[in-house]
Amino acid sequence: MGYSIENVHATPDPHKAIEQTDTIFIGGGNTFRLLKALQDFELLDPIRRKVNSGTPYIGSSAGSNVAGPTIKTTKDMPIVQPRSFDSLGLVPFQINPHFQDPDPNSKHMGETQEERILQFLEENETPVVGIREGAWLVCENDTVTLKGETGARIFRRGEAPVEAKPGDNVIDLVGGPDAN
Repeated sequence: MGYSIENVHATPDPHKAIEQTDTIFIGGGNTFRLLKALQDFELLDPIRRKVNSGTPYIGSSAGSNVAGPTIKTTKDMPIVQPRSFDSLGLVPFQINPHFQDPDPNSKHMGETQEERILQFLEENETPVVGIREGAWLVCENDTVTLKGETGARIFRRGEAPVEAKPGDNVIDLVGGPDAN
């Protein structure tokens, strides 16, 4: 296919690898561990600069969590402690991948993902996009288009959640002062 993949933390100079890459892909795993590694290697600013200059960014699972302003809406266990929860801030909203709708027939007595997101919004202003399996976001210029088949759920502080369907511009749905 003509592509090569380089593991940035296995290179002699991770910053140089970021500068020279054509695309940045950050995969899944534990979001706390991922963010701590990005902080330890001092890669947040170089990645942010590279993406803001036009380099494509692909994030999967934890890689999509770190694309938001913070990792405060991850579902992972804090197995390590990063210096802060602040992440790349490539989009003006939190991303909650693997979002599952509440099951009204469930016997589970714990909190649903929706309840946890609503608790997050009791303490924070930043909107949250709960992306269901089989959906993804494509960011181009000032548009963030929802793709796939399953859609997403948009959460804003003090408002009822809104359904997003494939083709919607998520920026229009998150609105507010953080969606500039």
